[in-house]
Order: sequence, then structure tokens, then C-alpha cells
Amino acid sequence: MEKSKNTFDNIDEYISQFQPDVQEKLQALRKTIKEIVPNAVEKISYQMPTFAVHKNLVHFAAFKNHIGFYPGASGIAAFKEELSIYKGAKGSVQFPINDPLPFDLIKEIVKFRAIEDRKKAEEKLKKKK
Repeated sequence: MEKSKNTFDNIDEYISQFQPDVQEKLQALRKTIKEIVPNAVEKISYQMPTFAVHKNLVHFAAFKNHIGFYPGASGIAAFKEELSIYKGAKGSVQFPINDPLPFDLIKEIVKFRAIEDRKKAEEKLKKKK
């Protein structure tokens, strides 16, 4: 049986499937996330580029009309006002493909998620003791 979906082993493979202008945006997004969380592991999860430390921090994906950014429900809720100009859902936001990405806002969201991830990991350690 033939697979109907592409599967990717790494972020480079994922990004390579897009047109050069979209690849450029995705690489810039990737670089921005790595600058904020240099110790994050890059992986593919849910067939999307994903960055994780203790748990998944953020995902992103490109579509025909937007770049989806997935910081989870807490990341969206914490920046609800700033994200209100974009389409989105409980754990995601859609940045229009033809607009510049809001890198300053993305950095703040990634920082928030990294702090949240670290705190949850510390709490889990304390419970084990």
C-alpha cells in the first residue's frame, strides 16, 4: 500500500520540499528558535519540525497560505493579545505566508515555553524525591 503522506526523518528533509522563498522563511524560523533555546533537540513530531528540551516546546509547519506555529495552548494563551491579529486555535497560530514573520513575538513565545518546560521538569524532579 502506498503512503499518501510524505514522511520526514529530519527538519532539513521537511524544509527541502518547499519553494525557495518558503524554505528561507522556515530556515529563519528554525534559526530563531535555536538562538533562544540552543540546547533544544530538533526532531520531527506529528510530521512537523519540532524543538524539545524536556518535552516538546514548539512545532512549525508550512502550508499553502500560512506558516503554522504551534507553541501549545499555554503559549497561545500567554500571548493572546499579541496574537489576536492572526488566525489561530487553542494551541496554534497562522502567520500569512506572504507576510514577514513576527520574529520578536516568536522569540518571546519560545522563551516563555522554555521557562515553562524547565519549571515543569524541576517540579517533576522534586516530586520524585
